[in-house]
Amino acid sequence: MTEPESAPHSERDPAATADANETHDEDKEDHKPRDSSGWDGKLRIDKMSLTDEPRDPHAQVVSDPEVSDDEGPPPEQLAADEDLLDDTPEDEEEIELVHCKISDMTSLRLERFKQMKRLCLRQNRIESIAIPPDSAPTLTEIDLYDNLIAHIKGLDAFTELTSLDLSFNKIKHMKRLNHLTKLKDLYFVQNKISTIENLEGLSNLRQIELGANRVREIQGLETLTALEELWLGKNKITEIKGLDTLSNLKILSIQSNRLRTITGLENLTNLEELHISHNLLTELTGLDNNTNLRVIDISANPIEHLSGLKSLKHLTEFWASNCKLSDYAEIERELRDKEELETVYFEGNPLQRSQPALYRNKVRLALPQVVQIDAK
Repeated sequence: MTEPESAPHSERDPAATADANETHDEDKEDHKPRDSSGWDGKLRIDKMSLTDEPRDPHAQVVSDPEVSDDEGPPPEQLAADEDLLDDTPEDEEEIELVHCKISDMTSLRLERFKQMKRLCLRQNRIESIAIPPDSAPTLTEIDLYDNLIAHIKGLDAFTELTSLDLSFNKIKHMKRLNHLTKLKDLYFVQNKISTIENLEGLSNLRQIELGANRVREIQGLETLTALEELWLGKNKITEIKGLDTLSNLKILSIQSNRLRTITGLENLTNLEELHISHNLLTELTGLDNNTNLRVIDISANPIEHLSGLKSLKHLTEFWASNCKLSDYAEIERELRDKEELETVYFEGNPLQRSQPALYRNKVRLALPQVVQIDAK
């Protein structure tokens, strides 16, 4: 596993004053990609795609009831006679145009690419999806990460899709998706979605990312029985529920929400990773049935005592930075019997801050099987 999202998966702490400080303001516009310290999920942007000329953060779609009413300057458009794909062979299977200021997909004349399987138009200024239906038989992946899309339209013919990325757009409603029955990966990171809906029929879905939205309730997932990864970080969720049918789930990430207790995981017996940092947890409970857990991240919760880990014999990584742990004996009692445990994070706890010079040696004495303590 990589660094936690103070390295990847940790969030800024919205939990301490969850009701006073919204995880993200309803009226605040912020659609620029950034590092993953600001939201939960896997930042799938190629570093080579990040140029020195970022997209105008004030560019907006036209006023619409499903998007923000904020106005801004119209996006710069490509010259009508400019063909960005002029040198691309017509039998090319992968079309990729990143950060090219494209606003109109029809200008690309994609219909000439009869064998196109993957279309990537990240970091452009596209407001509507306009892919020629002739591409439907071969196209399996569409990546429109970081554009200005407000509505999910124009995908009716694309039933062969296995991957759809609409992260960092302006989408409020999950519509016109349930005919895409071959989808395996669906990404909606950093949009304006408040309700998980219209996913019935996506029985092949393996992964869905909804980090950094406005979701308050886990719902609409009951039919996704093949789901293996669910990413819900940086929302406004107060309770874990609606997951009972997801028996194949292996990764649940629900960081930076408003959880006070761990519930609703009883049927997730195949769960291997639980990322639940930056919430309001005061204790660890509700994990007795999750005996296959290998990775737990409880960082930045006001937890004072370790408990509830007895059944977790296969833990390999335990992340508990910036909690309120103060007792080495308690750590030894709860974790020493985990023979597969290799990595622990306890930095930022009272036990580390009170005796920083002795901290690592004391952890090693308590947990001699551990290979890595914190980031060093």
